[in-house]
Amino acid sequence: MQESLRKYIQSNKLKAGDPLPPETFLAQRLGVGRNSVREAIKALESIGILETRRGIGVFVKEFSFKPLLDNLAYGLQDSLRDVEELREIRRVLETGLIAKTIEMISAEDVAALRQLTESMRRRAERQESFAEEDQQFHQLLFRCQNNHMLSALIDIFWVAFNKASNFTSLDNPTPLATWRDHHEIVEAVAAKDVDRARQRLDDHYRGIQQVIAKNRTT
Repeated sequence: MQESLRKYIQSNKLKAGDPLPPETFLAQRLGVGRNSVREAIKALESIGILETRRGIGVFVKEFSFKPLLDNLAYGLQDSLRDVEELREIRRVLETGLIAKTIEMISAEDVAALRQLTESMRRRAERQESFAEEDQQFHQLLFRCQNNHMLSALIDIFWVAFNKASNFTSLDNPTPLATWRDHHEIVEAVAAKDVDRARQRLDDHYRGIQQVIAKNRTT
């Protein structure tokens, strides 16, 4: 029934903000009871497709990655295998898109990336975690592409990555090397050197793989 209601929304080209017809109409149209319609509405609400506005009705909801993020985070186990798979997806995504960043990035964004890496360096020298700066770095690196879906995917991978690994608690024996990876990425981007930027990103994700492998054996 959930799939039938989803197909009804698609075939009638209902967009975000459009109201859903009354339950009685949908029950008759889809050939089911009102209880079945009600349950299908609840199911689609739970995954962010519909929303009920009290006293008004049921409406198609603006698309959001949040339900996907919640489901992904819930489904992941505290498994380093999950972390490795997510790391590989992120590596492929970012190395594949870095050339476009180099075409589009502004001098202001390069300066902001350098500020972030300087903050990372200071924290690394104090043996402190810089996970927050790390996340900001990867978001800023691709912000110039104005691709909202890409930004959402980076966030999804980051949150899911941390959910699966509690990555901030993994022992990183070489925080300065991790900082240096980010520094080298920025300098390659600033120099408009696509091959070097791609290689530095690869090096960065290989470093993450080594941290994961070390924690697997400890």
